[in-house]
Amino acid sequence: MKAVNDASFSVRAGETVGIVGESGSGKTTLALAIMRLIQSQGGITFDGRDVRDLSTRQLRKLRSEMQIVFQDPFGSLSPRMTCEQIIAEGLGVHGSPDGRPAKEVVAEIMTEVGLDPATMHRYPHEFSGGQRQRIAIARAMVLRPKLVVLDEPTSALDMTVQVQIVELLRDLQRKHDLAFLFISHDLKVVRAMSHKVIVMKQGDVVEMGDAEEIFSAPKTEYTQKLFNAAFELAG
Repeated sequence: MKAVNDASFSVRAGETVGIVGESGSGKTTLALAIMRLIQSQGGITFDGRDVRDLSTRQLRKLRSEMQIVFQDPFGSLSPRMTCEQIIAEGLGVHGSPDGRPAKEVVAEIMTEVGLDPATMHRYPHEFSGGQRQRIAIARAMVLRPKLVVLDEPTSALDMTVQVQIVELLRDLQRKHDLAFLFISHDLKVVRAMSHKVIVMKQGDVVEMGDAEEIFSAPKTEYTQKLFNAAFELAG
């Protein structure tokens, strides 16, 4: 099965590209291909290098700069590892960005994402859903990446926690000039987060452009129907 037919776009430092579309449209497949987590055809250029041509060893050096946050914070965190072990796992592979002890780096990133470092010895089940997503974000951010893929990062959270996570992501983006690929069914969150939007349908990009322009005046019938259905349901 060919999940994505053709998609050409760019995302710059400090910019969020939102990817929307119905289930099965190819959103996550596109993101996983960009991260080289699945095979694909076509050029994928990251920071001036075509990552398709890199060996596994060469790609590993870039992994610290390309991170991903998954939809289900409980499912993506090992129940057998403490908060500290989860966040520090990448440091064990890539080393600390500035040579400091891992525990010190973990405490710093926990504070940055709004978690109390005194809780680093706890296990995932001892945290709320919002706190678990903050742990997942800390795990991605601890290596100071340039690109972060956010795959439905707020869909498993209640409305008030969603707002908090969106504000956290905005703050992190401003502070570290991050590039975000933001995948979501929640068009209100996409509108709040994104500078550009890609609309996908059955593996094709059917519309792409400035977020406000697309939300204000969608050009294709599919995008119009998608937005109407989402906002009527939300309303």
